[in-house]
Amino acid sequence: MTSPPSLLPYMLRGAALSPLKRPKATAPLHDTTARLPGLRVEAEHLAAYERVCAFPTGRDELPVTYPHILGFPLAMRLMSRRAFPLPLLGLVHTSIGIDQHRDLSPGHSYELGVRIPELRPHRRGTEAVVVTELRAAGEPEPVWESTSTYLARHRTDTPAPDTAEPAAGQLPRVAEWRLHGDLGRRYAAASGDRNPIHLHPLTARAFGFPRAIAHGMWTVARCLAEYGAHGPVHVQARFKAPVLLPGSVVYAARGPAFELRAAEGERVHVTGEVTPLTR
Repeated sequence: MTSPPSLLPYMLRGAALSPLKRPKATAPLHDTTARLPGLRVEAEHLAAYERVCAFPTGRDELPVTYPHILGFPLAMRLMSRRAFPLPLLGLVHTSIGIDQHRDLSPGHSYELGVRIPELRPHRRGTEAVVVTELRAAGEPEPVWESTSTYLARHRTDTPAPDTAEPAAGQLPRVAEWRLHGDLGRRYAAASGDRNPIHLHPLTARAFGFPRAIAHGMWTVARCLAEYGAHGPVHVQARFKAPVLLPGSVVYAARGPAFELRAAEGERVHVTGEVTPLTR
């Protein structure tokens, strides 16, 4: 296998098994590692991703968020298994941290690995920690790695303290973006993530949203495209609130900090920082 597997079978399996699961932070984890050797980037897929996220096209480096898209099907394979204790339906991506050790060439061969090292309590339920690593062929250490958290909401008798940082002062506005109603479908075509909450108002309403919402990883990727993040870099982003489609959002930044917020009102959708990576 030289390319990530299709997401759809895992999404269907995860949806079917979700009603059978009763999440808790003390549940055991089994068979939580997946690997894909000999991975090569497909130029057409990369270009489609760059266009929808507004990264420059044709450059000899991968967008800093692109390896997450490559690893996501492996993460879904792990989280959709019967042995994984959290239900896939309703799982919320709450944060991502990325360490990119150098610019990554789209022409190289890579080995992709995804693992779920732990579950941990959260004041609103249980979080799964998902680690994705990308290694260049012949190199023992990752050239890119990320740590994501996914929250399964449920009642808990021993809530953990909320580790989210308090809201900072509003960052200065840099740009305003008008997001069209088909953004979720266009990003799904490029990324393979066809979660129904992103595709159409009718399917989004079935999960409690008034309209379709933008993919969280699109919001981060779009911010980092605007920021110009590349090279040895550390990115930390936190998903605060969904972005309804269609709608307008403001990208704001100062120094290492960035945020995506509503064009009107005080609602913040994403906060994050971009800092140089040093070893």
